[in-house]
Amino acid sequence: MNEHKGMRPQDVAVLLKVVALGAEPWLARDLASALRLSPAEVSNSLKRSAMAGLLDATRRKVAKANLMDFLQHGLPYVFPVRPGGSVRGMPTAHSAAPLATKFMSDEPYVWPSAKGASKGQAIQPLYPGAVDASLDDAALYQLLALADALRVGRTRERAEAAKELSKRLK
Repeated sequence: MNEHKGMRPQDVAVLLKVVALGAEPWLARDLASALRLSPAEVSNSLKRSAMAGLLDATRRKVAKANLMDFLQHGLPYVFPVRPGGSVRGMPTAHSAAPLATKFMSDEPYVWPSAKGASKGQAIQPLYPGAVDASLDDAALYQLLALADALRVGRTRERAEAAKELSKRLK
């Protein structure tokens, strides 16, 4: 039996990408390309997620209730983040859709990136390829931004992010 050596940040991105695809069929190499990860990273990620109970035994379907529980209660502790200095980048957390219309902020949160048009406090994305992957996939971008709201948000922002994620995981 394999030993589980803990989840990695890209594991969350892989799971959220599978959720974003919905019923659309996928191959691991397609996930790797879309997420800017190597095929080996995606393969290992799928194994870790299955061992953690976040994927079914076939490694094809996300255990959505388990994922929601992990995102809501584990993500802020396993992959914490603190806002950094003011930089140019891509909005995230409560500064990105779908939460941006519900919360007003003097200083938005952004993923540092020259490709972004917004200025705000730096929030390191879950994994290095998040910005590029999100530019190509609006659904993934929103899921990653909601995950960031759980990582860095205040109580009300976390509650709203959890509600939005729960709707998308149904």
